[in-house]
Amino acid sequence: MTTPQEHPLEIDCHTLKTWLEEKRPLLLLDCREADEVERASLPGATWIPMGQIPQRLAELEPYREQVVVVYCHHGGRSLRVAEFLRSQGFRLAQSLCGGIDRWSQQVDPRVPRY
Repeated sequence: MTTPQEHPLEIDCHTLKTWLEEKRPLLLLDCREADEVERASLPGATWIPMGQIPQRLAELEPYREQVVVVYCHHGGRSLRVAEFLRSQGFRLAQSLCGGIDRWSQQVDPRVPRY
């Protein structure tokens, strides 16, 4: 069984890329606003804006014991969402350090920057 110590609160882009390539079971959660999602997104992500997370927590229930990687534009909102999810018992919730902007710079330049 994976321990929370093996899942720090933040994850870097290259680790996430590896996990996605390995098809590890995880939920990729986009917590940005609609206009941001229209500009750029990561394939396979579930979109729930940060402000709606508390009311829509039941939708995430199937992922309670799985890794949940939250991302936003630069990593600030996703860090707060990951902390909130951990406080609600999602002990493997993580924030993508640097957000989709860093992903675009370090992993996939086809993802538009804004």
